[in-house]
Amino acid sequence: MTSVLQPQKEAPNGTYTFSSRPRPVQNRSKYREPNSEQNDGQSTYGNIMYDRRVVRGNTYAQQIIPTAAQPEPAEIHRQQEARRRAVARRRAREQFRHGTPEALEGRKHIDVQTELYLEELSDQIEATNVECQTDAFLDKPATPLFIPAKSGKDVATQIEEGELFDFDREVQPVLEVLVGKTVEQSLLEVMEEEELACLRAQQRAFEELRNAQLVEVQRLEEQERRHREEKERRLAQQREVLEQEKETAEKIAARAYTQNYLADLLPSVFTTLRTHGYFYDPVEKDIETNFFPWLMAEVNNNLEKRYVARELLDMLIHDVTQ
Repeated sequence: MTSVLQPQKEAPNGTYTFSSRPRPVQNRSKYREPNSEQNDGQSTYGNIMYDRRVVRGNTYAQQIIPTAAQPEPAEIHRQQEARRRAVARRRAREQFRHGTPEALEGRKHIDVQTELYLEELSDQIEATNVECQTDAFLDKPATPLFIPAKSGKDVATQIEEGELFDFDREVQPVLEVLVGKTVEQSLLEVMEEEELACLRAQQRAFEELRNAQLVEVQRLEEQERRHREEKERRLAQQREVLEQEKETAEKIAARAYTQNYLADLLPSVFTTLRTHGYFYDPVEKDIETNFFPWLMAEVNNNLEKRYVARELLDMLIHDVTQ
């Protein structure tokens, strides 16, 4: 069963769609009809189930994108990226692919058949180009406007100069508005300049005050630094004096302890020697009468010398401590 196809039409969006098989051109009028479509002489009925424009089945899941719809920027960017990557991969393959070396000078590469048995290629397809062109539709010229024949008498009205428009009187409001707007804009500009000048003066005064405050802060910081260094120097001197006094006191204590320890040393030594029998002499009496006085005199002399040396040392230590 064959169906009668619909005549060709132009889509509303301006794109042309082909909807019928080629057929010879029918006789048609020279101009297009403005309100009616031209019929090719065939009936417009047929089975719509054989029409490709009719969609059969469930249409819920179909995503029909209109022809005039613009693609999303993200989709365009993704397609451009995919195309760029494909071109980069193709260039990389071409670079890494080993090609045939260039021919030597005076020679050239030709195609050579490498089959074992030579075979003549005689199958050639005959091709013929045929073209056809239909006449373009010509627009029907516009129908001229209907102008009725002139009838009756012409009537004119005389308007004297100044009756409809007085330039001096009509231009006065316009000039007042222009002058007023100009003066107002000028006053605004002058006020803005004065305000900017005041702001600059305040800024200069603030900068001068800030610089003076910064100088004062630097002076106070320098004074505080000098006081801190002087305090640290005085504390170091006091610590040195205390250390010297402590060392002197330790020396005096050591001297006194030595004197107390050595005071009974000689008598105890002689007593110990006499007890153990180291001093024995048959002429003990003579020794007691002659030796002991001399010994005591020598001891006294030594003690006096030591006494004088101790007094001198005490005086020196007293002067040092003072």
